[in-house]
Parts: sequence; structure tokens; C-alpha cells
Amino acid sequence: MLINADLHLHSKYSMACSNKMELPVMAREAAKKGINLVATGDCIHPGWLSEIKEYAQDDETVGIDNTSFILTTEIEDRNRVHHLLLVPSISKAEELAEKMSSYGDLAIDGRPTVKLDGCQVAEIAADTGALIGPCHAFTPWTAMYAYHDSLKSCYGDMTDSIAFLELGLSADSDYADRIEELQDLTFLSNSDAHSPWSNKLAREFNRLEVPEMSFEGVEKAILRKEGYGCVLNVGFFPQEGKYNESACIKCYRHYPMEEAMNLNWNCRVCGGQIKKGVADRVNELANYEAPQHPSHRPDYLHLIPLAEIIMMALGHASINTKGVSNAWKALVERFGSETAVLLEADISQLDFVDPRIVRSIEAFRNEDVILHPGGGGKYGWIELPDNLKTNTKSGSRKVDPDDPTPEAKNQKSLFDF
Repeated sequence: MLINADLHLHSKYSMACSNKMELPVMAREAAKKGINLVATGDCIHPGWLSEIKEYAQDDETVGIDNTSFILTTEIEDRNRVHHLLLVPSISKAEELAEKMSSYGDLAIDGRPTVKLDGCQVAEIAADTGALIGPCHAFTPWTAMYAYHDSLKSCYGDMTDSIAFLELGLSADSDYADRIEELQDLTFLSNSDAHSPWSNKLAREFNRLEVPEMSFEGVEKAILRKEGYGCVLNVGFFPQEGKYNESACIKCYRHYPMEEAMNLNWNCRVCGGQIKKGVADRVNELANYEAPQHPSHRPDYLHLIPLAEIIMMALGHASINTKGVSNAWKALVERFGSETAVLLEADISQLDFVDPRIVRSIEAFRNEDVILHPGGGGKYGWIELPDNLKTNTKSGSRKVDPDDPTPEAKNQKSLFDF
């Protein structure tokens, strides 16, 4: 059984999250994306856990219409490292909350900070039967490789219990498979969404082969038991990440690693701090010059949300235009979901929309795009090849990362909530 799963996002109880991050909205938007299984996020927050229970069929089953949920939480340890936990059931979430409440106030934020290190967080996860792995492992803030040089440094004696590594928006399998210690881990590509619209929820997702839609099914896929596993990772080009290359966090000037080191990580233009980029950090950690993909590693498909591809193709400045909205709705209605359009629809079947859109979808499938790396906290951007541009100012993706999708164009931006 093949399912599409986004295993990391947040609820309205997390800081800087949309108040539309409620289970019914998440379920509805996931269905439009073609996502079968969605993380609840924040499952040890007392208010959110109460809401989760309202949609539970039993202790282990939470679902709305055709969308299933898996209980998850993100936890920040005392060293600022973030960990993702997948939790078997509501009763186990309650047990996990009780244990964690001794080390932090769970009601303050859906993503709590606890006075424990990575090893201690992993011990509690194991005690409650949860799967655990580092979140967005390579970003220079709140990530394992920001503060540790190895899994062992972070998780100590619990290293063998780590079930997966979340790549995050700034890395892909080619980056991570240059590091020898990660060869046996399953890689997850999740959205870490803070709003439910289709340019956020499942902007990265996993295609899993599972025996059934359940925690146990997902566990078998992540641990690669009985022939099950992750068969496809889908996500952004790493160059789109805000910290792909080393750059100043004030003026965003990019620096080669050697020059940044010679400048003691101070920008020679404005004096701001140069933040080490993910690409440079991977080079520091790498055991291999080129990625060494183990036999169990699936393909990684680089895509961006459909609305943004349409925007680029039509040369519009925003995804919130009538042309983008109409084309997005027409494609999703015809093929049933956004993922079906992007991954599965035959190119010849797309001929009812503007041919520029068809050519652009094909370009992304072939990864025939121009990448402009991000750095210093500023997102990178993508440009279509010259033969696909509609004019000199179009054919590029420079969108507000918190801009809503066409379906939600009358909603406020994330920071208005």
C-alpha cells in the first residue's frame, strides 16, 4: 500500500503559526494535495491533545473524512536541538506529556523546550514507544548538526534508537549521503508547515510503502521491516533554503567558506555576522566527495508547490492572481490532487491549460531550472530557463514564504495572526 505522508507540522498552539492550523482544515487541505497521512503536530500540548481526542475513533486512530493523522510532536532540548517524535497512540501521548512536563511547561508552546539533552529525550521516547529522529538536521539554528558533529555527540548511548533523520528544507539525500554515519538511517522529507495552505502543508513529503495506514505501518516503513519502506522523498532544491550558502545575516552577502573564516565570520561590508551555510557544513562533516546512496535509499524528487510553478510559467508576480488560481483549481479538479498533477499526470493530458504551464511542469520534472542559492536567512530562488520565460521579469520564483495559496487568497498572511 503506497501512501503520501507529511510527518511534521504544527498546530495553532505553536508560536508563529496560523490559527487555521486546526485538524478539519489540515485534513481538507491535505486531501487537495493528495496527502493520505498527516502529522497532528504538538500532541503533548494539553489544549491541542484535547482537540485531537475530539476526532479520535479509538486510542490509535485519528481521522477526518479520507485523511488520517499520526500523533507527533517536536521538542527542543536544552542545547537548542529539535527532535521529532512519532507517537503510537493518544494514551502514549498522555504518558509522554506526563514525563516531559517534569522538565518544561508544555502549555507555553506547542513545540516545548525541555531541560533535557538529546540522549534523555531519546530515552523517554523509547520508554513510550515513540520513534525519534533529529528535525531539519542541517540548518544552522536549532538543529543537531548546528551543535554536534555526530549522532553520538547528540544522542550518546541512545544513538542506536534513532529511527530516522529529517532532511529539512535546506538539504536533500545528496547532501546527507555524503556523511557515513547516516547511511543506515531512513531520510524523511517533511514540510514543518506553520499554515495549512498548499504552498506550505506537504511542500515536502514522503511516499511510503506500508502494510496499513497506522502507526505500526509507518514504523515498519521507517525501520524498513518486512520489505516496507520509504520509496520516494519529495522536496525543495536545497539551494532554496534560507541558509544554503554562508552569508551575512544583515546584508545577505555570500561568502566562500575560506573567506568567511579569514574574516572571523564578520561581514567585510556591513560588519554583520556571517552564518555558516548548510552546504559548507555538509562539506565539513562529509566522509565522501560525492554522495554514496545505500541500496535502500529512494529517489529524491525536487519540486515546488503547483501554484508557484503556475505563477512562474505565467509571469505573474504573486500566486494570488485570478490566472494562477483558475489554472490551479482546474488542474486539481481534473486529476484529484496536486501531487497527482505534479508526479503522475501524463504531460499530454495537461493540454487544457496554458501551454506555458505544461512546459514548466515538465521542466521541474526534468529539473531543468536555474537555481539561485539562499543564505544568511534569505530564501534562494528559482528561475525558468530562457526558452520558458514569458518576459525578462517573469519566470522566477520570488514569493513570500508565508503567502497563502490561491485557495486561501483572502486569508491574512501568517504574521497577521
